[in-house]
Amino acid sequence: MAATPMDFLRLALDEARKCTPSPTAFCVGSVLTATYPPGSAKPVILARGYSRELPGNTHAEANALTKARQLTEAQLLELFPDASPPLSIDTILSHADIYTTMEPCSIRTSGLAPCADAVIAAGIKRCFIGVGEPDDFVNCEGARKLKDAGVEVIWLSGMEKECLDVARMGRE
Repeated sequence: MAATPMDFLRLALDEARKCTPSPTAFCVGSVLTATYPPGSAKPVILARGYSRELPGNTHAEANALTKARQLTEAQLLELFPDASPPLSIDTILSHADIYTTMEPCSIRTSGLAPCADAVIAAGIKRCFIGVGEPDDFVNCEGARKLKDAGVEVIWLSGMEKECLDVARMGRE
């Protein structure tokens, strides 16, 4: 049976639970999938990521994209055996979806590049979101920014409370 968007959101929640809690940041998880060649039967997981996983005050979506960009052509051909070489990560990302437990950030208090910009720059076509970013730190407009750039934004309903509880782990 093929995985559903909620299955991928649950995997993203598993990633978010790996985060080291922080009083000044959310714990977010992300899963990057692709269906390639177009029309293939089921999506393949390219990469997963969570907040603060990689050095440099990193966010979940950026980490998943960084890890996907580290895949070699041989690894991509292993993930997508029906694809013909040459195969690049940019080609795959143009057929990718990203699942994130929280709305991709549109502004970073650290001054680093926002995740919404990274998703747009990667050419990702759809973004599935578990919960909107609350105004704890900034007024997030990530979903609007994605939509304005032509990314299809899909709000998944039913796990908002769990996504928010995990996001605020360690804060009392």
